Order: sequence, then structure tokens, then C-alpha cells
Amino acid sequence: MKIPNTFGLDVEAAVFLEYSSIEELEKLIATGRITSPYLHIGGGSNLLFTGDYKGVILHSRIGGIEVIAEDEKKVSVRVGAGVVWDDFVAYCVDHGWYGTENLSLIPGEVGASAVQNIGAYGVEVKDMISFVETMNIEGVKHVYRMDECEYSYRNSIFKRPEMKQVFVTYVGFILSKKEYYMLDYGTIRQELEKFPKVDLKTLRQVIIDIRESKLPDPKLLGNAGSFFMNPVVSREIFESLREQYPQIPFYEVGIDRIKIPAGWMIDQCGWKGKSLGPAAVHDKQALVLVNRGGATGTDIVALSDAVRASVREKFGIDIYPEVNFI
Repeated sequence: MKIPNTFGLDVEAAVFLEYSSIEELEKLIATGRITSPYLHIGGGSNLLFTGDYKGVILHSRIGGIEVIAEDEKKVSVRVGAGVVWDDFVAYCVDHGWYGTENLSLIPGEVGASAVQNIGAYGVEVKDMISFVETMNIEGVKHVYRMDECEYSYRNSIFKRPEMKQVFVTYVGFILSKKEYYMLDYGTIRQELEKFPKVDLKTLRQVIIDIRESKLPDPKLLGNAGSFFMNPVVSREIFESLREQYPQIPFYEVGIDRIKIPAGWMIDQCGWKGKSLGPAAVHDKQALVLVNRGGATGTDIVALSDAVRASVREKFGIDIYPEVNFI
């Protein structure tokens, strides 16, 4: 069966298994249907397959958004790993729950959001996760508290090789019922000036508009969103770069740590809009690699390698893919 992936690559799995409940997953495990090699995927939005997968692809369709605790200040919810992430964001906004709105329109599913620690516009999903429910290949259930997940930039304990045998089933979130917004990132405040007031629905729409102006729709142009992580460097390295490039954009992430937009560096290297065969750097956002039609995973890897080499040569900084190569 063809493997769902937002790059639009023509890749297949030897076996493709889906389940809609913990009980169904337990049955797949108990009956020995999950044989090695196996890979658990979400919506296929953060994966780059370099060829067909010779084993079992697993996909969760566990749904549901359940309120498990609530007071006048906050609400705790338990969400199925198979829920589409942006559907969850829309649900939160509709219910007046604050926290997820800056993560609007990020592709993928709730389970994968907790694995990847997705983030955008000054917010990371770890800021609202309270627990992650899992089951391993032996059928053993375990609930990880947020502080056990070892979250960092686009990383978590679930991305370790030995955690491949652990499947996320539900994710717990704590969201605010008190009004607050994260607006000091990118052009958010500037875009909000077009509206008479700030509220959740307006902010969500602004985030969607910004994303759609920069990021191509995977249904029309295969891509995985941001392909590279933004590098974080020491202040000493940053100040050295700023002497050469006074206009370099940056975000402070600590006393001595500075995040530099990888897209800006790629653009400075002249890659925006350029292609290497059927793979290309998007013409509106250099952080995005696209399949112009008929590209293979190896075509995109080749483009990634070329872009990374250019950035290393010009800036002396290594940038790393956010996308997982399979």
C-alpha cells in the first residue's frame, strides 16, 4: 500500500496497519501482526522516504478530545494520537482555550506533535503538554509526565532510536481559559493591525494567513513544511556573524544563545526558488524544500545536502534537517 506522505513521493509499504483504539493496537501486538522492521507514522508530514519501506507501517486513528479536569483558570484535555493537529487547534479556539493558536495549520497529527515538539511563532507544544500515554511493542502501557519527555527544540525522548518500539496513544494538554497571546514573533503584530481587535479566532486566522503566504499547500506542491531546524549558536559566534552581516535576523533564546533563521541563510546563499532536478527550494520560503513533480526521496536528499554545504561554506554553521529520513 502507498505510504501517506506530504512530499507526494510514490513509496509503498510491504504492510500497512491502522488501528482506532488501544484495544485494536493490543490485538495487533498479541496476534503478532507487527513484525520487524516496523515504523509508526502520523500524517506523514515530517518524513522523507528514500524508497519503499520493506516492513510494517503503523498508523493510529485514535480520536477524541476529552476534558478531564477544569477550573476557572485552565482546562486539561486528553486527545487521541490520531486527531489531526489543526482540527485540535480549531477545537481549542472554538472553546476559548488559549495556547495552541500560534501552532495553527501545522500539518500532522496530535501523537506526532508530542514526539516532534512542534513549534512556530514563539510557541512550542511542550509548553502545554502535561502527559503522553504510550504502549510499547510488548503491549505494556506507560504514561510519561511532561518532565519525563526531555523536550528540547524539535526533540524529545520519543525520538531516541530505542523508543521506536513505543507508540503514542493519547496526549494530555493543559490550556488556559484566561486571555493571553504570544504576539512578539515575526510579523504577527503587524498583521493584527488590519483587524479592530485581538481575539483567538482573529489570531488563528492571522497565523493561517501568514503560513499560507509562505508555505505551499502539500496537496498542490509536495513538501514537509520547514525542512531545516533553525540553528542556535553562542553569542560570540553570532556577534562575529553580525559584523559581516549587519542585517542578520535573530532571536535570543538564553543569556548566551542566539537562534538564527535557517531560511534567511539559505536565501543569502542564493537558493530561494532554485531547483536541483525535480526538487526545489520554495520561491517564497527558503526553509521549505518542494517536490516539483516526480521527485524521489534521493532527489530531495541531494538538494538538502547541497543547501547545507552552501550554508556551511558561507556562514560556517551546520544546519540540520527537521524532517526524518527513512
